[in-house]
Amino acid sequence: MGGTRKAVGPGDITENQLNSSDEPLTAEQITVLSALPPDKPVVMLNLLRFREQAAYSDQQEACSGREAYKRYSQTSLQTIAAVGGSVIFSGKASASLIAPPGETWHQVFLVRYPSVAAFRAMLSMPQYQAAVRHRTAALEDSRLTPITPYQA
Repeated sequence: MGGTRKAVGPGDITENQLNSSDEPLTAEQITVLSALPPDKPVVMLNLLRFREQAAYSDQQEACSGREAYKRYSQTSLQTIAAVGGSVIFSGKASASLIAPPGETWHQVFLVRYPSVAAFRAMLSMPQYQAAVRHRTAALEDSRLTPITPYQA
């Protein structure tokens, strides 16, 4: 792993975070993010479906999917703030009006990042990467879709 990556304060992203070689994204995900305006804010639409029981290999960690997601959120909210991001909406999903049959979500939220670089910097933070296992254990299914304003 690279050098020190601790952000100095909310919104401050270190040079190492912006140029990290610890790439947690697939080539396809990098392509999607690379097509977005690099100097504009991006909002991530999150759709979550929780497991009834979290999928941990260690039974001492056994809990519900929602509880495992709370464990993930304790760290993810800190790392979002550290790169200057914020949760701008969070809510309980209702039944879809237009969706494939059986597609349901438990929670929906929107997270605003100041840039794609800020989002990627958060993903490379060691404390964020360590918390992802709770997200994986928590979720039966999810969607993460970047949203940007239309260009005039």
